[in-house]
Amino acid sequence: MPTVDAIAQALSRRQPQLAESAPRRAAVAVVLRPSTEGSEVLLMRRAESPRDPWSGHISFPGGHSDPSDLSLRATAERETLEEVGLELRHQARFLGALDELPAIARGRHTGMTISPFVYALSSDPALAPNEEVAELFWAGLDPMWRGERDSLRPYQHEGRHYDLPAFSVSGKIIWGLTYQMLRSLLGLLGPAPGGH
Repeated sequence: MPTVDAIAQALSRRQPQLAESAPRRAAVAVVLRPSTEGSEVLLMRRAESPRDPWSGHISFPGGHSDPSDLSLRATAERETLEEVGLELRHQARFLGALDELPAIARGRHTGMTISPFVYALSSDPALAPNEEVAELFWAGLDPMWRGERDSLRPYQHEGRHYDLPAFSVSGKIIWGLTYQMLRSLLGLLGPAPGGH
């Protein structure tokens, strides 16, 4: 079962793989909380914006690195405070980092690398989403780990049709970079017993 402790132990045993350097950097926070079925992860649906290539998608809190950030982890913490009102340095325990990913939007590399950092909440603080967030919700990791949320997302790119792997959670489709990061997180735990 993907408990916070199991994830923390798995992260402590490995070093994250770093992506090739890119002109731009971003970081996200994978925020966990304990639940009766292991743990849940905080996800957000991004507000619709013509300037955002991931407009309306399900994502983690996070965003672009700022010159004032002391590190990419500091980027994830600052953006999470701005977007959802969580002060991770004081309200959560840092567990470790997942592998970095090159950011892809509409089938093309964006020249940006994303670093995911994993945190565990010790309490259940109130969330305060800003205008960049259309919706916040918690999703159980155990059904994803067991393959019970596996789905496909139809995608058209340059006249070709693709069925991309995804998770379906409460009618919401989690795909793309967020799906890859969740797969990376769950992959730390090995295969689920009886999963598919």
